[in-house]
Amino acid sequence: MKTFQSHLQLQPFSRGFHLITREVENAIPDIAKIDQGMLQVFIQHTSASLTINENADPTVRMDFESHFNEMVPENAPYYKHTYEGPDDMPAHIKASLLGPSVMIPITNGRLALGTWQGIYLCEHRDYGGGRRLVLTAWGD
Repeated sequence: MKTFQSHLQLQPFSRGFHLITREVENAIPDIAKIDQGMLQVFIQHTSASLTINENADPTVRMDFESHFNEMVPENAPYYKHTYEGPDDMPAHIKASLLGPSVMIPITNGRLALGTWQGIYLCEHRDYGGGRRLVLTAWGD
């Protein structure tokens, strides 16, 4: 069993859903040494999240942002955690709904994503800053 780990500091992204598949692949080239295994991508933040979805049509990412903003609105009167701005508590809820990590199979040294799949950074804050990821790959 081989195990590799690296850290990735992403540039700051605007609020929304952003494809980061290439950045992840470039940050952990050692997956080329794994014939069969797994890659876990974990975000070290509570107001951004990760998911896998459509990688071709950018309107999918726009629709994700629109839907999540309707589903988890800012300025809900019952929010108590408001001192970091109106986007903060909704960002925590959105991050919990999507989750802090994704798992991707590795096959023949490559991520086994489907043809139309990509890894999204889901930035839920207006000004979230650079996000840190931990990438851990293992397998034979």
